[in-house]
Amino acid sequence: MKNENRTETATAHTPKELLAELQSLVSEAQTMMTDSLSEHSAEAIENLRQRFAVAQERFSEAYQGAKQRVVAGAKRTDVAIRENPYQALAIAAGVGLIVGVLLGRRNR
Repeated sequence: MKNENRTETATAHTPKELLAELQSLVSEAQTMMTDSLSEHSAEAIENLRQRFAVAQERFSEAYQGAKQRVVAGAKRTDVAIRENPYQALAIAAGVGLIVGVLLGRRNR
């Protein structure tokens, strides 16, 4: 069973799968807390701890990946704006005009 946890760590998971796994862990932890702790073996509690550690690691990896993508996107945007300042200004003004017109129509 320990090998299964290691292979799960190596595979990529979507945020939806990570959330489902975390909800499962929380549900199991709540069940253990409402039941008597003596009913659960030390092995079951350790298994739950290991699964939580794996889920925590996956969330950390997902966060780092998202952070890197956001920073890279911001850098590309900064370079594009610096290379084409007038075009960027025209686009920003156009978007502002469109948003203003749409909001003005909604208030009527």
